[in-house]
Amino acid sequence: MRRHSCFGFLFCAVFLPRILGFPQTNTSIDCDSLLPNYEAEPQTSAPPYLIAVSFDNFEPGNEIQVTLEALKDVGFKGFNLQAREIEGDVPVGTFKITDPNTKGLGCHNVTNSAVSHANSDVKQKVTTTWIAPRDVKDLQFIATVVQDLEKFWVGIQSKTLTPTRSESVNATGKSKRKVCFECIC
Repeated sequence: MRRHSCFGFLFCAVFLPRILGFPQTNTSIDCDSLLPNYEAEPQTSAPPYLIAVSFDNFEPGNEIQVTLEALKDVGFKGFNLQAREIEGDVPVGTFKITDPNTKGLGCHNVTNSAVSHANSDVKQKVTTTWIAPRDVKDLQFIATVVQDLEKFWVGIQSKTLTPTRSESVNATGKSKRKVCFECIC
């Protein structure tokens, strides 16, 4: 009898938090609408979250560091982060998954075109790397952030990033200048 009690306690300790916790790894946020797959209404107040980016401009192949961060001690359990052209509704570019709290998603059959939560742990900040594609216009990173079952915000936006078409920006997004020491007249 004691073994059965220990087994029951162990079972509850291991599986009950996953059953009751949000978001479970099978809970998802729709790639197009950015709405979670459960019945609740998004918050209309200002979100207590911020999306920060490492550069304002980019060229194809540039890697941009993107950070989703809580502004206060509220934390978040779930999120979906994408890059979208201004006035666009389809993710552009791909993410390099570098944070163990994140996982890539395949929206519109493009691997890692969005990034999401990998677990239900409360997070204060997640960082990922976005790789810029060719032929895109001005864009923003856009996110849905889920604080808990009743509170989530849709459409949180970063500042606008602009593509550059010059050779003055290298693959890291940092400026480089060519200096001419000899000039032929």
